[in-house]
Amino acid sequence: MALYWCTECIPLAVTALLPVILFPMMGILESDEVCIQYLKDSNMLFIGGLLVAIAVEHWNLHRRIALQVLLIVGVKPSLLMIGFMSTTAFLSMWISNTASTAMMLPIANAVLQQLCDTEASSEDSDYSLTDARNGQENQVFEMGDTREFNDKEPKPQDSSINMDKDDSKDKKEMSGDDVTSVCDRNPEAEQRRLKREQKYVKLMKGMSLSVCYAASIGGTATLTGTTPNVILKGQIDKLFPANGGIINFASWFGFSFPNMLLMLALSWLWLQFFFLGFNFKNTFGCGTKRDGDREAYQVIRNEYKKLGRMSFAEGCVLVIFTLLVLLWFTREPGFIPGWATVLFNKDKTYVTDGTVAILMSALFFCIPSNLPRCFGKSKDGAPAEAPAPLLSWDIVHEKMPWNILLLLGGGFALAHGSEKSGLSLWLGESLIPLQSIPPFAISILLCLLVAMFTECSSNTATTTLFLPILASMATAIKIHPLYVMFPCTISASLAFMLPVATPPNAIAFSYGNLKVMDMAKAGFILNFLGVITINIAINTWGVAMFQLNTFPSWANATETP
Repeated sequence: MALYWCTECIPLAVTALLPVILFPMMGILESDEVCIQYLKDSNMLFIGGLLVAIAVEHWNLHRRIALQVLLIVGVKPSLLMIGFMSTTAFLSMWISNTASTAMMLPIANAVLQQLCDTEASSEDSDYSLTDARNGQENQVFEMGDTREFNDKEPKPQDSSINMDKDDSKDKKEMSGDDVTSVCDRNPEAEQRRLKREQKYVKLMKGMSLSVCYAASIGGTATLTGTTPNVILKGQIDKLFPANGGIINFASWFGFSFPNMLLMLALSWLWLQFFFLGFNFKNTFGCGTKRDGDREAYQVIRNEYKKLGRMSFAEGCVLVIFTLLVLLWFTREPGFIPGWATVLFNKDKTYVTDGTVAILMSALFFCIPSNLPRCFGKSKDGAPAEAPAPLLSWDIVHEKMPWNILLLLGGGFALAHGSEKSGLSLWLGESLIPLQSIPPFAISILLCLLVAMFTECSSNTATTTLFLPILASMATAIKIHPLYVMFPCTISASLAFMLPVATPPNAIAFSYGNLKVMDMAKAGFILNFLGVITINIAINTWGVAMFQLNTFPSWANATETP
């Protein structure tokens, strides 16, 4: 009961504030030294990224992008699945995983429902025509028998002809519902209906899982895609201040984006095999053209037409979003000096990714949502009102996840307290026996541990707990800290097995009529595929990008008092 009360009545955001109370009372840190951890550069980067995501969602730009991609890929089952997965992954790189999942699942449901209805009406019409033809043949045969045995009695023959005409007239006047009810009474039609429903139920399960999994995978591609990524940057900068900005938007994207593409492709192949099989004629539509595909495609087209032309506000949000990404990439690309170093200082980097994020997101509060067409007075003589900005503080206050910001600060305060109290040093010394294990084996085991742990807790809490311990272990056994911290951070997003693991899983579970065993079977294999993929990435292009095969000098220079 006490545990239930702690987890249900006290939110995590409140527990994240405990270091502000406990550390000064225990004499570990002064109060002002603890409080400053809750608004560091990583928090500002996260706030700026969230403001951009809120603007994109508020002006429905993400829906326009999603429908446009679906119009390109088509509605064949396999192509539709990869279309939904790629679109959801792209959106999750910039907006929250929950929002992208909640937006894409209704679209997937509408398209699949249209495909099912069209296939049902097509089968029923084909069966009704075949049944009518068979009925006419039977009637002719019966009439022939009647004529053969009743040649001398024309009246019964005439009455049978009249009855046949009445029956044919009734058949012509039979409505579609009557035909369906007649067909449903036929065992063959009932079997076809059950088979069709089972096929689309299975397809809906696969599509729902593909969307929620793609949201989790897509969030790993960018530094602001999901909270654990920002936590890693904050922990690296806090624990190893002399690292020289090794983690920034460009370096993260250079490593994680190819890994995301590989994970997405493997996930698609596994879900394709698990739910659809490898019948290329049925799933890819090789050599087939069906009316249902055209009607389902028309559903997507109609949804896109409802959006109308791109508004001025949407265009402004798209321009600001594009400029933000370009500034992030070119600030410190690594292979050439970035604009921040050239313009401000060649020795110190005063401008960080957080600076750029706050600068560009502040424009949303300055740029109007409509072009001001007139000044002075309106038509009725009243003073003309200025157009509303792209974002207002009321919208931001409603949609901003303030609890996540407190969790970020709590994690940084916990890491700082562990460093000052000597807990990190003790943990590192206790893990020295791991030197006898090869580094790649350590990475795989830790990734599996984190992937299992994140199924039962949030990825934010998982990374906040594990990253300081992993940093201490890396310095103790003399391996590059990023060699274990980077893959474990991405593994914290591999929550594929349980509905309670992430909000996207919960949404897909309730929307796609899934069972826990459906998600567990599909997610269990994906967890292993994700861990293998991450470790392949960290031991190939990760080593080349970050020199992970060496122990850096900045790993010994921990935070100074």
